[in-house]
Amino acid sequence: MTVKQTKTSPQLSLILEQPPQHIAARPLILTRSRVVTTEVFDTYWRFAAERQRIFFRKAAGIQPPWTSDPILLRYRFTNAYRAADRVSQFLLRRVQAEGPQDARSLFFRTILFKLFNRTETWIFLESKSGPLLPENYTCSSYDGALSEAMAAGRRIYSGAYIMPSGGIEGQRKHAAHLKLLESMMKDDLPMRIAEAESMQKAFHLMRGYPMIGDFLAYQYVTDLNYSDLLHFSEMEFVMPGPGARSGIRKCFADYGSYSESDLIRWMADHQEEEFAKRGIEFPSLWGRPLQLIDCQNLFCEVDKYARVYHPEVAGLSGRARIKQEYRLNAEPVDYWFPPKWGLNENVASWSASQHRLTRSA
Repeated sequence: MTVKQTKTSPQLSLILEQPPQHIAARPLILTRSRVVTTEVFDTYWRFAAERQRIFFRKAAGIQPPWTSDPILLRYRFTNAYRAADRVSQFLLRRVQAEGPQDARSLFFRTILFKLFNRTETWIFLESKSGPLLPENYTCSSYDGALSEAMAAGRRIYSGAYIMPSGGIEGQRKHAAHLKLLESMMKDDLPMRIAEAESMQKAFHLMRGYPMIGDFLAYQYVTDLNYSDLLHFSEMEFVMPGPGARSGIRKCFADYGSYSESDLIRWMADHQEEEFAKRGIEFPSLWGRPLQLIDCQNLFCEVDKYARVYHPEVAGLSGRARIKQEYRLNAEPVDYWFPPKWGLNENVASWSASQHRLTRSA
């Protein structure tokens, strides 16, 4: 594939014949509306499928290159499924499944990890403080450990997204985040989240805290929902982040009467027919279709991809290049997903079959 350097292709018309299907108790009823797509809409589906094929080629132990797409070869993109990314896998296996399963512990460990979103930071904190549990937590000891890490030149935050600072003069960013977690625990937020009757209600509880905007609140509730603290469907609620909103703008020239959240839901609801229209065989996550969080995430990744493949199509961010280039991480991932999804037996069977193929090759 060669990178296109052409003028904008003619826009395509897409009629949303049926309103998106909402699972929430009080669904939003939409009228039929014509929306107008750009050429990036078609790229969205092709990108999702190729990124997922790369995922399976890597998981099968096939040696690189895993694609002929020069953009996917050069730059870093997350997986089509959020839960399949390395950081999410660490969260699922090390942070959530291996720790205590009571509500306070699940909440504390999940949010502590996600505040920094970096596996090395979690491992370092464990080495300094022992088991990371709410009953052992003090702001001062964790602050001291992280300050020590920074003094040694360690990065303690992931570059995946920018965490807001506390805005308090003289207070370091990580200290503000540790205070935030302490405040959540004192307010008994773990139990209030656990008792929320909907994912949207849990989102609003999280959203009520300083430094937690719409994007982080949705990401954190999604992470908590991987554990046994919450049991919501990932098709229940979605909140687009800044990158996804920019990707949506690149895919749709006219939203009609639909909101950005409605368009994400439409993508999830119509994924099978959209792949079929293009003759694309989409390798799902061992039988699990793309969920709202995944379609939201794909809009963010397509926004980045389009900066190179569709440079003439403007989004909302105004960014013209992709910052992160791909770096090979040869460490294999033993994929494991929330047991309530019912995927792990399929994963184990697939992994065993790939192992047999490797041995017989």
